[in-house]
Amino acid sequence: MPTNSYQIGVIGGDGIGPEVTAEAVKVLETVSKADNFQLHFAHYPHGTDHYLETGELFPDAVLEDVRRKDAVLLGAIGDPRVEPGLVERPIIMGMRFGFDLYVNLRPIKLFAEHLCPLKGKTPKDIDIVVIRENTEDLYAGIGGILKKGTPDEVAIADMIFTRKGCERAVRYAFEVARKRNGRKKVTLVDKANAIRAMDIWTRTFAEVGAEYPEIERDHAYIDAACMWMVKNPEWFDVVVVSNIFGDILTDLGAMVQGGMGIAASGNIHPGQVSMFEPIHGSAPKYRGKNVANPLGAIMAGAMMLDHIGHPASAKRIEDAVSNLLVTRAISSVGADSGLSTQQVGDMVCKEISRSK
Repeated sequence: MPTNSYQIGVIGGDGIGPEVTAEAVKVLETVSKADNFQLHFAHYPHGTDHYLETGELFPDAVLEDVRRKDAVLLGAIGDPRVEPGLVERPIIMGMRFGFDLYVNLRPIKLFAEHLCPLKGKTPKDIDIVVIRENTEDLYAGIGGILKKGTPDEVAIADMIFTRKGCERAVRYAFEVARKRNGRKKVTLVDKANAIRAMDIWTRTFAEVGAEYPEIERDHAYIDAACMWMVKNPEWFDVVVVSNIFGDILTDLGAMVQGGMGIAASGNIHPGQVSMFEPIHGSAPKYRGKNVANPLGAIMAGAMMLDHIGHPASAKRIEDAVSNLLVTRAISSVGADSGLSTQQVGDMVCKEISRSK
């Protein structure tokens, strides 16, 4: 049973991050009050502004403080004033690797047909959950550059897979399929025909899948999976995929569901502190203009509620967002909706209050 009180870390970050995160927090406060549980928010200043003012990135002491929270809500990180990755690595990778957040959970769900760029596809065709392995592969950072800046420069990055890493991602995918009201199907996406090391995924998928005889198993190579997600997204239910290929496939999926502005993700370790974020970037050009659409951050908040044990409250947020998009009260998931960031947040709150 869920408890009644939770400690939530909030990192607004860079660009539009603080603006969209503020609206997500507002929505979370609304639904928690309506459903009679408490969320206590601890706000952290870390991001590029903080770094430029103090020289501090994301100290170990702060990481340990965040570890003691029930969940973390992140806005967006990235700023052209500093070297790419300088601020992102200690915050995002610090939590992913420091907390062993081995699942990147990415729902791809179309709420309103007019948002979909694919001809003839409706919400019944696009309801996919992608489980992207989140701590291995090229993102492990094994490699480097030799003789940088010379004609003999060599750059090496090692693609790392472990049996443990593959198995826990695959098992999570089958558990999601078992609980979901979907097609009870899991598709493995890899490139084992060309990258033979990925045979570890193929074998692990077969062995773990045998423990779930009621769930259909399917397979697609990454290039074919991208093609089929555009041509026949209805073929997919639950997808499990390696880190680098999952990064690519889920951004494609975000466009299929209507755009980056609606897409959210969870960086999850079941039963432990996990981090939730919209997948859009920090969009510095929109900073401070009150035009960024906060729906991605709001949906990330819904995912967070589901993770900490309040799925009914998460569903209330999702239904509110869906209703506003279907009726075109919110006409776009981008910055071109004609609504301010705060207006969108207020509309979601009002819709939630109406559903009591």
